[in-house]
Amino acid sequence: MAQFSVNAQRFDPYKNFKFRVKWDGRYVAGISKVSGLKRTTEVVKHREGGDPSSTRKSPGRTEYDAITIERGVTHDTEFEKWANKVWNFGAGLGAEVSLKDFRKDLILEVYNEAGQLALAYKIYRCWVSEYQAMPDLDANANAVAIQHLKLENEGWERDAGVPEPAEPSYTVPAG
Repeated sequence: MAQFSVNAQRFDPYKNFKFRVKWDGRYVAGISKVSGLKRTTEVVKHREGGDPSSTRKSPGRTEYDAITIERGVTHDTEFEKWANKVWNFGAGLGAEVSLKDFRKDLILEVYNEAGQLALAYKIYRCWVSEYQAMPDLDANANAVAIQHLKLENEGWERDAGVPEPAEPSYTVPAG
């Protein structure tokens, strides 16, 4: 059985280096890394008095791990603006936190090698629990300055409305 229904000749899974993140209906500039989407369901063990010595197991609460988003430091202020909605030092008494709009829904899009949208995930009710505006600076280093957001969330799901793309076929010109 083929892994791909539209592209039956494809056997390789999608790569992890072509993706974009969208919030507030816009793509966020310069995202270079997104941590994995992970959920864990607790195991509830129970046993009736007449059962043998072994326990039964059933699902309990489900937790969604925080997601970390990284990008190179630029003049774009979107990371900082969102982080300031959760806590804005110096905003004045009663104005440090925006309870109205500090949560955002995100869309994580994954593309195939040809640049076609292959998968998308909807991530719900995210808010910034950690913001790093500037990394440690090192005059002897040869690296990009990276800022990051740690986003708490209340769940995610794959967007079933994104179909498998029909991948283009290329022919090599003769001679």
